[in-house]
Parts: sequence; structure tokens; C-alpha cells
Amino acid sequence: MTEWEPEMANYYQFSEFLKGCDAYIATGSNNSAGYFDYYFSKYPHIIRRNRTSIALLTGKETSADLQALADDVHLYFGLGCRNVTKIYTPRDYDFVPLLESFKKYLYLADHHKYKNNYDYNLAIQILNKKFYMTNGSILLVEDPGFFSPISQLHYEFYEPGQLPALIERLNGNDQVQTIAGTPTTPFGKTQQPSLTDYADGVDTLQFLVSL
Repeated sequence: MTEWEPEMANYYQFSEFLKGCDAYIATGSNNSAGYFDYYFSKYPHIIRRNRTSIALLTGKETSADLQALADDVHLYFGLGCRNVTKIYTPRDYDFVPLLESFKKYLYLADHHKYKNNYDYNLAIQILNKKFYMTNGSILLVEDPGFFSPISQLHYEFYEPGQLPALIERLNGNDQVQTIAGTPTTPFGKTQQPSLTDYADGVDTLQFLVSL
């Protein structure tokens, strides 16, 4: 940043210990957040925990929708809360068009760290004799968990008429960052937040100016 704008050097510093600050903004795992809560409880703070993103499918998606969802799932894999790591589908959902669309990122099978994860997770499914689907670069596994390992995407079925209640439940879950396939976050937009899409819905700038 200072290479682009030397004045930036006046606005931050690196420190071994975070002491004597007016407020704290910290991000990390759920485990580290517990420590942050303890140490910074007496000060204004924003503490971020583990989050991930979800996608809702109805079976009426176009090929363009599925191609966009492929971006939501694969871009920056393993690196942030805006990666889609789980999808919800109707029970009679046809997964073939989805897996075909995901071939857009078939080249990830040549990424050695990604491929190591794929081989490992594939072996786990085979050894446990679990049903899975794959296109050669990603595994689809039925699992209730929100967080899936790299190279694997969890899916879960919902029954007809349950979609409104499911959306309400997901919107109220503090593990969910955003939901792809909804009016607020169309497919392909999870990794393209606007300037006002603040992390965890907390307006960081308002927090700072209110100190």
C-alpha cells in the first residue's frame, strides 16, 4: 500500500501486543474469537468468527446461473467466508447439469494442493462407502454441515414448500455470510460484495466514526 501511496505509512503500525487502543477489530476462528472476547471485552470491538456462504437451488436455474454458481464455489477456494461450501436442492434435483457447469474449473485438478485435497477426500468417501458424485475435480457429498473441505461441496435436500422457512432459518444463522440464489445475492455475486456489504452486517465505518 505504501508503494502506491507513501502517506499510508502514517495510518498503521505493526505491533507484537495490542495494547492501549481505543477500539479493536479482530478476525479469526471461533476458537480465537473466544480469546478476543475475553481480552477486548472492556473496549468497543468488532470480532469476526467462522462464516461461510450457502446457495439455494430450485431446479429452474439456467445454464448461465449454474456457470455463475461455479464461480461462487471455486473462486478463492478455502480463502474466505464468501465461498459457497454448501447447497440446498429439492429432493428430485438433477445434479448432472450442475456437475457439467462445474467443469468450468476442471483445471483445478492440475493444482497440486487442490488435487491433494481432492484425492484425500475421495479416499475418505470410498473407504467409508459413502455415496458421492464427482466430475473429476469436485466432490458432491450429502452432509448437514455448512463447512466443507477444499474440493468438496456439501448438499442437503429440502422438501416442497419448505423454501421460505429454510431461507428464514439460514438468514438467522450466524455461521452464514450470504446466500447465493436470492434477490440480495444472485448467483455469481458472492465474491463481488458492494462497498456497503459489510462483513457480518456490521457497518465498520459507522463503528469507527461513533468512537
